[in-house]
Amino acid sequence: MDPIKVGICGFGTVGSGTFRVLERNSQLISARVGREVIVSHVGARRNAHNIDTGDTLFSPDIFAVARDPEVDILVELIGGYDTARELVLEAINAGKHVITANKALIAVHGNEIFEAAQAKGVTVAFEAAVAGGIPIIKSIREGLAANKIEWLAGIINGTGNYILTEMREKGRSFADALADAQALGYAEADPTFDVEGIDAAHKLVILASLAFGIPLQFDKAYTEGISQLAIEDIAFADELGYRIKHLGIARRVESGIELRVHPTLIPSHRLLANVNGVMNAVMVEADAVGSTLHYGPGAGSEPTASAVVADIVDVARTLTADPEHRVPHLAVQPDRLSSEPVLPIESVTTSYYLRVSVLDKPGVLAQIATILSDAGISIEALIQKEAPEGQETATIIMLTNQTLESRMNDAIKQIEGIESTRGKVTRVRMEKLEG
Repeated sequence: MDPIKVGICGFGTVGSGTFRVLERNSQLISARVGREVIVSHVGARRNAHNIDTGDTLFSPDIFAVARDPEVDILVELIGGYDTARELVLEAINAGKHVITANKALIAVHGNEIFEAAQAKGVTVAFEAAVAGGIPIIKSIREGLAANKIEWLAGIINGTGNYILTEMREKGRSFADALADAQALGYAEADPTFDVEGIDAAHKLVILASLAFGIPLQFDKAYTEGISQLAIEDIAFADELGYRIKHLGIARRVESGIELRVHPTLIPSHRLLANVNGVMNAVMVEADAVGSTLHYGPGAGSEPTASAVVADIVDVARTLTADPEHRVPHLAVQPDRLSSEPVLPIESVTTSYYLRVSVLDKPGVLAQIATILSDAGISIEALIQKEAPEGQETATIIMLTNQTLESRMNDAIKQIEGIESTRGKVTRVRMEKLEG
């Protein structure tokens, strides 16, 4: 039987790792597929890691791989939006199956890409697009297929998690921890996608579509970063029995789907609260199985290559299958996607951590408590830090019970309007993550 031929576009960290894993484990992969799987064509401007590619065809033009009639499966590892979209659509139009690690491409253009793939009877697989080496997409789409998923919450950006870990464990400022992450290669020179939650939002949108059977809707995800977090907030959270993590949260409620990325207080005894450094983890709550936690490396050459090659194996196994009987891209058949709305952040109900700086004088705490009480917001815990000697500004820290975000917005506006309040109120959302 002829070998299955793979074309890799992009030969950086993940592309070269994918080549190495396919070469090193070629006999095992062949045994699992039932046919030999070889890399026949690489498209990249250069061999950045000086990998010995032997007789494999190496083209500086990535589109040459899409046009190569010998290639059965195209692996897109170039990243970005526009060129990647053009490449993938050309490969699909040529009748090739596609594997991608590009979460931005899937989150923004996935609906169009899957429609094109469905029309051509080919598969687009994207396990490596979320959480690196953790097989979370397969777990949700197939392993949990019997379940109605109620919510999921994940640490799905290793850079942000590393920064928060450094701030908590070593008392470093955000700027200092970010500089260290950049020096270690965890963060880009422009870290915006990581620290402002955009990267995590790309991944969350994909997970939510799989979990709830809704179309990909990146434009409706609420995104808030970690750049404004202060060391004292992390310390106060610890004092109250919580950790601050940058979470992606998707939850089905009666009125629709919550889709949000933001710093979040979670109880320190939760497993998710103890995921540190650059590691990723996703917690899923489902009706039949209950809570499951999926943990592992969220990036890196061979951890990500592990997911890419797993997709290659899956696609290779189904090359002779009727397209209608393959696993659907977004877990349910395209004509059965749900029209449940994604809720704006103002319609989300959650608990809150609030930090307020005020003049240290009688009656201020009572004013704040009255504002919250009038808004129907109850206080679960309170710490008042008196002004240091020689200063006049005290700090009030509160944990509230659950309330509607729009109601909290109004209350914060009133608190900031008190004559004795100094500066903005710091607000961090809270989740208990209970089953």
